[in-house]
Amino acid sequence: MKKSIVIALLGAILLSSYTALPNQAAASATTAVQSETKGFIESGVNFRDKPSLSGRVIGFLKKGSEVIVLAESNPYFYKVKTQNGTIGYVSSADNYISVTASTDAPAAPGQSLPATVIYGVNLRNLPSTSGDVVAMLRQGTQLTILEKSNAYFYKVRTTDGKLGYVTTADKYLEIGGQAAAPAPVPVPSPAPAPEATPVSQQIEQVIQTGMKYLGTPYEYSSDRNTTATFDCSDFVRQAFKEAVNLVLPADSRGQGDWIKNKGTAVYSISSLKRGDLVFFMSYKGSSASAYAGIDKANERITHVAIYLGNGQLLHTYSTQSGGVKISKLEGSWVNRFLFGGSVIQ
Repeated sequence: MKKSIVIALLGAILLSSYTALPNQAAASATTAVQSETKGFIESGVNFRDKPSLSGRVIGFLKKGSEVIVLAESNPYFYKVKTQNGTIGYVSSADNYISVTASTDAPAAPGQSLPATVIYGVNLRNLPSTSGDVVAMLRQGTQLTILEKSNAYFYKVRTTDGKLGYVTTADKYLEIGGQAAAPAPVPVPSPAPAPEATPVSQQIEQVIQTGMKYLGTPYEYSSDRNTTATFDCSDFVRQAFKEAVNLVLPADSRGQGDWIKNKGTAVYSISSLKRGDLVFFMSYKGSSASAYAGIDKANERITHVAIYLGNGQLLHTYSTQSGGVKISKLEGSWVNRFLFGGSVIQ
């Protein structure tokens, strides 16, 4: 009799589990869909097994790849899942990945806001500094903000109907008033689009911005939120951020990886161009013999500079050297050279 009761009870438990589990699974699936966040790879990036540059590289995600962002592991890395189900970590820098919730939709017409360009700004084809510049919007240009695509970019429409993305930084836009209606398409031809800033001009803007900091004191691991002092990578990052609104990784090794992932790395000094970043290994001595037999492919980046052309570097590397300065690319700098590459193309 007891055996029959036990069997009956087990049957009831199994039946209730069988009917409950599908419902639980469905609820979990619903939650996952509601909270799912997609990431789009803007520039080829290493896929690592840990949320750190010291993590082992387990793959390489090409530009245009789509991933699911599972978590923000720390201020520098996202935990993501690829389309084939592999889980790992990628840099959270916005030049590598743009992130949007899958449930996001364009703002309804009634939610759009008018804006006026108060400082010339790039209009890009993606909500990221790695997006192509499709136009340079001049001061006074009227826009309609359609949505805030991420923390750094608005999706906007110009008065001639052009769609694109501009930075959310306050100094570029004045927001408010009545939403601007798109102007009718001119007949027989549309109004000419604003011209994009030439690459050569952007490079000169970066160099001129860097030059204004000549003499700024050197400080190892300087505060990235001030310009009172710089270390080498902080100086380079500030020049590009301030001049062309392009935010590079915070340290020289990250910047070196960024250049390699863009596919612009060159390994000959003669191939360097004005405005390129130049990377160096540790100082081992003043003579060429001190560097003989070294496999530079395995050397760690310890310094970065901006190449000015004509064998000159704009950089900062020690307190004793006087802070930000111009140096000749000669002597031990030549022996320490690892590679260089273009940031702006």
